[in-house]
Amino acid sequence: MASISLNVEGITCGGCEKSIRNALLERAGVKEVNASHETGIVAIDFDDSQIQQDQLKQAIEEAGFDVAA
Repeated sequence: MASISLNVEGITCGGCEKSIRNALLERAGVKEVNASHETGIVAIDFDDSQIQQDQLKQAIEEAGFDVAA
């Protein structure tokens, strides 16, 4: 099990948090997601034998948000 915290731009409300959570949780290997519009941080617990960090970032971007470098 691995964890990552990403700075994500464009999270402005609870609906944004839910969109990100749903986009990540539908990916195999993602165990838990905590997105905060107050901090702009998305914390993800995942199985790194099933999904990689670049795939997590891609899922967030496909949901319409920008992952900060």
